[in-house]
Amino acid sequence: MTGRKTKTHPAGESVGSTELSQNEVTILAETFRLLGDPSRLRILFCCMQGSRSVGDIAENLELSQSLVSHHLRLLRGARLVRGVRNAKQIFYEVADEHVSQVLLDMAHHIAEEHGDD
Repeated sequence: MTGRKTKTHPAGESVGSTELSQNEVTILAETFRLLGDPSRLRILFCCMQGSRSVGDIAENLELSQSLVSHHLRLLRGARLVRGVRNAKQIFYEVADEHVSQVLLDMAHHIAEEHGDD
């Protein structure tokens, strides 16, 4: 192990590492910075519905294909989406269940916040 400690959440489940290296904190901060862009969030939610081509994402979100491609390149670099080639076209999907779960958890959190108004 790399000196990480796993803490137990009050409800009893493991909540993962609480001691991150400086490099890991930097990567995490950069990931959250990327998630701070509304267009990138919309792209991620679109990709959570299944594999999508750049053209499909652009059409569904009413964004230009070049803008979608730019955002996807950044999201791929952060390992938030992955591209799957099918002949000459690449289809994008959320990289893994962790990414989907973080987004869904935060969406539920926001819905709860607005439900209390």
